[in-house]
Amino acid sequence: MASASSGTAVAPRGNRLFVAAIDFGTTYSGYAFSSKDDFEKEPMKINSNVWNAGARNLLSTKSPTALLLNPDETFNSFGYEAETTYSEIVEDDDNYREYYYFHRFKMMLHNNKVLRRDSKILDETDKPLEAMKVFSMSIKFLKDHLFKSIKDKVPEIQSDDIHYVLTVPAIWDDNAKQFMREAAMKAGIKREHLSIALEPEAASIHCQNLPVEKQTVGEVSFLKVVKSGTKYMIVDLGGGTADITVHQRSGDGRLKEIRPASGGPWGGKSVDDTFLQFLYDLVGKDVIKTLKEENMDDYLELMREFETKKRSVTVAKQGKISMTFPVTISDLVKKSPRGSMEAAISASKFKGHVNWKTQKLQISTDLFRSFFRKTIDGVICHIQDVLSDRNTQDVENILMVGGFSECELVQNAVHEHFGEKRIIVPDEAGLSVLKGAVLFGHIPRAIAMRVSRCTYGIQSWPEFDPTKHPQSKKVVINGVPRCKDVFFKYITVGEQVRPGYEQTQIFQALKPDEDTLECTVYASNEEDPKFVTDQTCRRLGTLTVPLPRMRAEEPLEIEETMVFGDTELHVVAKDLTHNRVFEAFFNFLDNNADSDA
Repeated sequence: MASASSGTAVAPRGNRLFVAAIDFGTTYSGYAFSSKDDFEKEPMKINSNVWNAGARNLLSTKSPTALLLNPDETFNSFGYEAETTYSEIVEDDDNYREYYYFHRFKMMLHNNKVLRRDSKILDETDKPLEAMKVFSMSIKFLKDHLFKSIKDKVPEIQSDDIHYVLTVPAIWDDNAKQFMREAAMKAGIKREHLSIALEPEAASIHCQNLPVEKQTVGEVSFLKVVKSGTKYMIVDLGGGTADITVHQRSGDGRLKEIRPASGGPWGGKSVDDTFLQFLYDLVGKDVIKTLKEENMDDYLELMREFETKKRSVTVAKQGKISMTFPVTISDLVKKSPRGSMEAAISASKFKGHVNWKTQKLQISTDLFRSFFRKTIDGVICHIQDVLSDRNTQDVENILMVGGFSECELVQNAVHEHFGEKRIIVPDEAGLSVLKGAVLFGHIPRAIAMRVSRCTYGIQSWPEFDPTKHPQSKKVVINGVPRCKDVFFKYITVGEQVRPGYEQTQIFQALKPDEDTLECTVYASNEEDPKFVTDQTCRRLGTLTVPLPRMRAEEPLEIEETMVFGDTELHVVAKDLTHNRVFEAFFNFLDNNADSDA
């Protein structure tokens, strides 16, 4: 959302030969691309990479979001290679702690309410490093790998021939979106060659373009069900977050957002966190911590084993689920106060639901399914909240996308609670966001209308009016009484806006010696906040316009135009006195931002 612009809100694609999308996920990441010619002839002809899943020699369309850096903070590896290499380093190199290993770190952008350019992130051994560096190096690996894939097909391709699309959760705040954009730019992607796609929107666009045989689930074809005027809910369940929104198809096939995206941390990683808590309760947090520190290869293999079992569990499955545990765990337990795996189980609250047999932990299916309960409950409750909105009560179709939506337990829970709705899970639901992002790059106006997630405004200083301004807000500037902290509203929460919707306001430089005009940008969940100091307001950052030199007696009027309705906020500034257009910047990663930003 936060970016600089000196013109149109969406960069032109007409001269780009390829559109390439990078889906930087919490758990897995990947990329896909298609040429302009292929899109015009066959829109769904989209190329995606196939990764070799490490020692198991499995093939996967996505790679783990894992980054390994050398002790000097230079790049070592990413994905499956990073997992494998780090495991080998931990096993063979006593200095393994000097390396930086980051795994599933994307959620820090969602969880960090005070996100800044210099924000730090901890690696697996709790060493801090600049988050911007971690994200940009990860994106650079994917971008370079992607470029090589295209160049192998088209040797004469140049970097400027590609338009890149980076996916982000729709529920992210403006500062997190700006962080990802700046990380991508540090990775070598030019500002004008980059678009941000909202994940549920991308998935929705993808399903509009699926051929009938690929979108049929239980004899249901998406385009046959979702006709012009029909509303449907998109439930995008990824590795980290659940993104839920409601769209309506318009007569021209474009999509209107009926309700702004909302959601929470109810992705597949949440199930992993519950499983880890189970292990802490069973054998002790100290045992698992030591396993990670001294036998990272065994820890990674254990979590891969859980991932495999997690994908195989069903509603009907009875009996027990056997997980092969590394010998190192049982050895560590023997050295702990618990004494043995058998004793640990007997002393735990899981007695009767867990058995230990020949290096396998046998978990009752009921207990195993309970690892999903908290996450699924979060998803179900939020869907219910969204459907209780008066604008969504006529929604009859629920489209489930994202990797976690392929889980049978999740699908079953949605069917159980919303059986009166038509539930649609497209083939390759886990690739809907990635492939949809490619389509979005070709057709950036596929979304005809969006709903503002909050009320946006800036801090203004109008002339003081005693009939409506409190005395406590009165200040005198250059001999003129003014009211400080007034919330000047640009757009209201819940307001439907078309992409490229402009709101313009004219401001005067208050002091002749100013070389920049800075406005603080605020957001609120209230429709009509009065002052930026209201409890409902939060500071996002600053809008900065460089000013020309001016004479003391010369008034300088600046026309600021904020552009709404796109996946990011844009701004254009014009000096009306001299008829010049300025490059204006949003800074939502301001180091001086308030703590609640």
